Amino acid sequence: MIRGIRGATTVDNNDKEEIIERAHEMMIDLIDANDINAEDVVSVLFSATGDLNQAFPAKSLRQIEGWTFVPVMCMREIEVPEALPKCIRVMVTVLTERDQDQVEHIYHYGAKKLRPDLQESKGELG
Repeated sequence: MIRGIRGATTVDNNDKEEIIERAHEMMIDLIDANDINAEDVVSVLFSATGDLNQAFPAKSLRQIEGWTFVPVMCMREIEVPEALPKCIRVMVTVLTERDQDQVEHIYHYGAKKLRPDLQESKGELG
């Protein structure tokens, strides 16, 4: 089955190192929680709010061994009034044997408020 796995995190500053570090942290937790192998990944799509422009969150994947050839893309999140600022989101499309209710979506730091219904899942920071 092909499934989408979501994640989101926030940063405190529009800082290159912090953007990459928080995206990396989110991806490591998402990969571990869902037992993902890079070979099973169809693609990874990152988005960032307009107030984050110092780094591509996708650079975080290149720090993970074995993820060199995974197709990845970054885009800007649409500007919605009162949306969560300084937010990085990810959608990982992956081949998995997990049922949809077994997939663990990862929300860190301020992004936990995006999905309060998932607060009991693993991988929550901040």
